[in-house]
Amino acid sequence: MKNILLIGMGRFGKTMAVELDKLGHQVMAVDNRERCINECVDFVTNAQIGDSTNPEFLKGLGVESYDVCIVTIKKDFQSSLETTTLLKDLGAKFVVSRAASDFHARFLLRNGADKVVFPEKQMAKWTAVRYSSNHMLDYVEIDENVSIFELDVPESWVGKTLAQIDVRKKYNINVLGMFIDGKLSTVMGPDTVFTAEHPILVLGNYKDVQKSFKL
Repeated sequence: MKNILLIGMGRFGKTMAVELDKLGHQVMAVDNRERCINECVDFVTNAQIGDSTNPEFLKGLGVESYDVCIVTIKKDFQSSLETTTLLKDLGAKFVVSRAASDFHARFLLRNGADKVVFPEKQMAKWTAVRYSSNHMLDYVEIDENVSIFELDVPESWVGKTLAQIDVRKKYNINVLGMFIDGKLSTVMGPDTVFTAEHPILVLGNYKDVQKSFKL
């Protein structure tokens, strides 16, 4: 369990708070809008209305005591940048800031952010990859070269074993597991038989996966 300071309770911040609550983390929510704070009180540990660009307000939160500080402010980049800088100046251990563009990201990283996230960019890429493919069920990018894909088993693989197909050598990809009754099984051996009913989890370069699975 981590102690997390979440600043900016718009749509993205609120959704993140809900997920963090499900994961069992303690969340302090901050926003300068009373309405946004009222909407999140049921799934955060604490919440305060305040201006995150005010050094005294942030200092009063004890930012150095949080494991992670996350800045999700979207519309006002100046406020996001000031908040990020102040958090680091006040001793925050680890700061993650939301960026709308590469330009914003560069400024945030130079002024205190340890990491930046691009919600719109990342979701746009996920949607483009996911829904432009016929047999892809899910997709997680590890870096710009490697991703994990949940895929239907190609018809030509059905009834064959992992050893018979020789996936790694022939296709330059790795099969990490198989979904059986909705649960992931990572017990994969040479004698594992592929079936049409059980999707698989694959690690590899998108172009290799695209070619192998005819996406």
